Amino acid sequence: MQPEDHFEPFHFTSDDGISLYGRSYGEAAADRPPIVCLAGLSRNSRDFHPFAAIAAANGRHVVTFDYRGRGLSAWDGNPANYNILREAQDILQGLAHLGIGHADFIGTSRGGLILHVLPALAPGLVGSAVLNDIGPVIEAEGLRRIRDYLSARPQPRDFEQAARALKARHGAEFPLLGDDDWGEMAQAIFRDIDGRITPDYDPALVEPLKSMDLSHPPPDLWEAFEANLLSIPLLAIRGENSSLLSAGTLSQMLARHKRASAVMARGQGHAPLLHVDGLAGRIIDFVSGRARNAKS
Repeated sequence: MQPEDHFEPFHFTSDDGISLYGRSYGEAAADRPPIVCLAGLSRNSRDFHPFAAIAAANGRHVVTFDYRGRGLSAWDGNPANYNILREAQDILQGLAHLGIGHADFIGTSRGGLILHVLPALAPGLVGSAVLNDIGPVIEAEGLRRIRDYLSARPQPRDFEQAARALKARHGAEFPLLGDDDWGEMAQAIFRDIDGRITPDYDPALVEPLKSMDLSHPPPDLWEAFEANLLSIPLLAIRGENSSLLSAGTLSQMLARHKRASAVMARGQGHAPLLHVDGLAGRIIDFVSGRARNAKS
C-alpha cells in the first residue's frame, strides 16, 4: 500500500451524532470536480487507496468514506440505521463538510445502491456515475455468498494468513490477482485492533442479510435507476465472474440508459479491484469526459 502521506484524513459528525471518517487524496481543482468513492457493504475507504493514489497522480482530487459502523467511523447503537438512505445522508453531510457540491462518483456494490438514490436527494450533485459490479437487479446467489462470508467473521493470526485465506476463498473468482493484490485486500478488509486482526465492521451489518429469504429474488431498483440515473453519464463495470451482477442485467442497463457504457473486469468476480488491468485509466478517462461514447 502507498504511504499515508498520500491522503489527508478528515472527521465529521452526522446530524444524529455519529463520528464519521474519510480520506482526501490530491488537490482540489477549480476546473475538475472531485471523484467520490463509495465502498461496499462491509468495506471502507481503504478499498480505494490504490485507485485513489493513481487518480491523484493524474491530477484528480479523490474523496473516500468509511460509512458508520465501518473502518474508523463509529458504530451505531441502533443497527436499523445501517441502511442505504441513512448512509446516503451521511455522505451528503460529509461532502458539505468538505464544501463539495458537485462531483463524479464511483459506487462499488453497496456504494452503487447509494448512487441509485443520491441524485434524488441532491439534484445536480452527481456529474457522472461509475457503478462497480452493481445494478438495479441483485442476484440472490451473490447475496448468499456475501452473507455466508461475512457471517463467518474470520480472525486470522496475522495479515499474511488473512491474505492466504482470502485467496483460498475467492481465488477461483479472481484468477487475475497476484499475491500483492491479496495482501492489499487483507489490509483493506482487516484491522489490527488491540493486537487482534479483526474484520473492520460492525457484525450487526450482517443481520438484515441473515433474515432475508433468498429463495425469492430481492426487490429490484429499476424505478430508481430510471428516475435518478438516466440523465447522468454512466459507466457500468462488471466482474467477469460476478455472482451479483448478471450479464443480462448489464445488457438491460445499457438498453435503458442511452448515455451508458460498460467495461468487463476480466479475471475478477465481485467486486472488481479498480486499480488492476488498466481499469483505473478507463475510469479516469470516463469521469474526465473522455471515451463516454464508445461501449465496450
